Amino acid sequence: MSKLDGNEIAEAYRDELKGEISDLKEDGVTPTIAPILVGDDPGAKVYYRTKKKLAEELGINYDGVKLDADISKSELLGRIDHLNNDSSVHGLFVELPLPEGLDIGELKAEINPKKDIDCINPVNSGKLISGGAFRASYEDLKEDPKVLLPATPYAVMEILSYSGIDLKGKEFLVVGAGAVGLPLSMLALRQGYSTVTLCEYQSENLPEKTRRADILCSSVGKKDFITEDMVSEGTVVVDVGINATDSGITGDVDYEAVKGKAARITPVPGGVGPMTTTLIMSNTVKAAKLLEDRS
Repeated sequence: MSKLDGNEIAEAYRDELKGEISDLKEDGVTPTIAPILVGDDPGAKVYYRTKKKLAEELGINYDGVKLDADISKSELLGRIDHLNNDSSVHGLFVELPLPEGLDIGELKAEINPKKDIDCINPVNSGKLISGGAFRASYEDLKEDPKVLLPATPYAVMEILSYSGIDLKGKEFLVVGAGAVGLPLSMLALRQGYSTVTLCEYQSENLPEKTRRADILCSSVGKKDFITEDMVSEGTVVVDVGINATDSGITGDVDYEAVKGKAARITPVPGGVGPMTTTLIMSNTVKAAKLLEDRS
């Protein structure tokens, strides 16, 4: 087993990102991110602080917005509209989960697509299907200055790429067809060469499917859902799950049991998470270049 160290990979990306930020600042542009935190959810507060720390480390201006849990939908939409029209803000991000009564599904279309650094606006998510161009590959999308990719699926693809894991001819299985799993499967298809399967965690005969996978990604949100008997020898396992427990954050994979069979595996924490946060910052820089016409 070889651990896919998200912190180590993210650090390499951050070094390059610092250079891009420095170049923009010399050109009079300071990339600015404005995460919106609504309420006091402990997990959302941690993500908010994590972004703040990384933004400051990289030299990105952090213009975060904290709002009370009882804010109305109309008031929240008003704040989003204000940030949409603030020319100094380049990246918008709504921290999840939202308090009861607020639904990200009702907000996502209101975020300016050019500032939508987690690709939740239907305009941006639609580009994953249309490709932004006819038969565009994953690399084409990544390099397109007008395309922002969803940060967590983007992180998975970059971890695999950086680690030299070739998808050609491989069985690529994603468990969990939600906000991460669906776009991840699309990006894997865009990469080409592999057979991509997307299934929900309730799928019939799921262990049979997971054992066929050369690359197994789990985005279910259930602690220790992927067990040793569900993984074949030599599988690459990418754990996207985030589950809060009394002993800390865990993933979907029973790491200690599975690591002996996996060829490569991401830990939780320290796997996909650091790359996701880094690519949120990378998307902010990309959005700044587009909005300031520096592409």
